[in-house]
Amino acid sequence: MTMRRILTILLATCSLAGLLVWSLAPRPVTVQVASIARGPFEQTVDEDGKTRVRERYLVSAPLAGRIARSGYKAGDTVAAGQPLAVLTPLAPVLLDARTQQQLAERVGAAEAARARAQAGMARAQAALRKSESDLARVQKLAKDGFLSPAQSEQADLDLQLARRELDATRQAVHVADHDLATARAALQLSRSGTPGETWTVRAPVGGTVLKVLQESEASVPLGTPLVELGNPADIEIVADVLSADAVQIQPGYAVRIERWGGPNVLRGQVRRVEPSAYMKISALGVEEQRVNLIIDIVSPPEEARGLRDGFRVEVRVVVHREADVLRVPVGAVFRQGEDWATYVIDGDRARLRTVRLGPRNQREAVVLQGLKAGEVVVLYPPDTLADGLRVRTSEPARSTN
Repeated sequence: MTMRRILTILLATCSLAGLLVWSLAPRPVTVQVASIARGPFEQTVDEDGKTRVRERYLVSAPLAGRIARSGYKAGDTVAAGQPLAVLTPLAPVLLDARTQQQLAERVGAAEAARARAQAGMARAQAALRKSESDLARVQKLAKDGFLSPAQSEQADLDLQLARRELDATRQAVHVADHDLATARAALQLSRSGTPGETWTVRAPVGGTVLKVLQESEASVPLGTPLVELGNPADIEIVADVLSADAVQIQPGYAVRIERWGGPNVLRGQVRRVEPSAYMKISALGVEEQRVNLIIDIVSPPEEARGLRDGFRVEVRVVVHREADVLRVPVGAVFRQGEDWATYVIDGDRARLRTVRLGPRNQREAVVLQGLKAGEVVVLYPPDTLADGLRVRTSEPARSTN
C-alpha cells in the first residue's frame, strides 16, 4: 500500500469522524431576548367598570289612583317643581286605625329623612371649608418649597370632590322636602279626600329624565315607580374587584380610565371602597368574593364628553408606584422550587440564575437582587433550554423601557 493511499484513507476517516461528531453535537437553541433596564414602575389592579349617574331620584306615586299618560321621554329636561304626572285618586275608603297609623309613620319617617339630609349638607359644608383651608395652606407650603407639586394637586382634587359632595347633599335635601310633602299629602287625602280630585306629581329636583317607568295610562297602587331623574353629565364609576385586591386599595388612590370610547385616557380617583364583599360567579363558574369601588372622574368634563350612564369602561387603580427601579419582563422569570429564576445570556450560552423579585404587574417585575442593568435575559424560555446550552437570538434584544 502506497503512502498516498494511506493518507487518503486517513483523511476520509477523519472527515467521517468529524461529520459524526458534528451531527451528534447539540444545536444552539433559538430564543427571544430582552435587556434589563431601569425606569419607572407601576403596579395596578385592572378591572372592568360601569358608569352610573352619581345621584338618581326615583319619583313614585304618592297615592293609589289612576295616572294619566305621560308625555315625557328619556332624555327630556325638567326643572324642579315641574309637573311629571297627574293622578286621579281612587274613591276614599274607610281606613282602620292601623292604616292611619302607617300613613302617620310615613310622615314621621320623611321628617327624619329630611333632618338627616340637612345634617349631611351641614357636614358637607364643613368638609368644603376644611378643603379650602387645606388647599390654601398646601399651596403656600408648596410655593415655599416645603411640599411637592403632587401634594398641591391632591389638595385641589380633594376640594373639587368636596364641592361635588356638597351639591349632592343639597339635592338630597330637596328630595327629602319633596318626600315629606308627598307623605303629608297622602295622609291628608286619606282623611278628607274627595273622589275625582287630581293630584299633580312634581319633579323634586331639576335634571334629565333617565327612565319613564309608567308611560301609559293605568291604575297604580301607592308607591309605584313613575319616573327616574338625574344628571347624566354628573357620573361616577363602580368597579368590582377581588377582595384580595381590595385590601391594597385606599380612598384617594389614582385611577386611569381606559377603553371608554374616547381617544384619551381619563383620570380618576377612588372615593370609596365599600365595606362589605359579595359573592359573584365568574365566567368559568368559580365563586369569587368581590368588593365594589366607587370612582370619581377628575378629568375636565370636556375630556369625558359623550360618557353617559351605564357605559362600560376599563379602570386601572395604581396601588404601587416607583420612579426608578430595575425591571425585568415577567415573561423572562419562572418558578424554580420556591425561588424565581431566569436565563441570562453569557456570550453564546444561557446561564441559569436565581433572582429575587419585588412588586410586579402584568408586564414587568421589580428586581431586588440577581440582575444588573444592561444584562440580557431569555424571554419565554422553551422546555429544551437548560443551564449552559448554546443559544442564538431570533432578533435583537428588546429593552424593558
